[in-house]
Amino acid sequence: MTDCGCEKAKAELEEYLHNELCGEDATDIRDHLAACDDCSYEHLVGKTLTEAVQRACTEIAPEDLRDQVLLRLRTIQSGH
Repeated sequence: MTDCGCEKAKAELEEYLHNELCGEDATDIRDHLAACDDCSYEHLVGKTLTEAVQRACTEIAPEDLRDQVLLRLRTIQSGH
């Protein structure tokens, strides 16, 4: 294993959190996180924030609000 280093790990952390890296890059980041406390902490913070946003995004807007937004969007689109 070759350590990818903190710079690469931090630069690609967002993509890693969202499973957007190819297998080799993801493995490099995962291996680095296992050996680096600083980057592992950054990963934990990112993972916690990602999970909090995902939970918050599961709520459904009230139907009348959705209708108002859609009506407004249609009005804006018809003006272009």
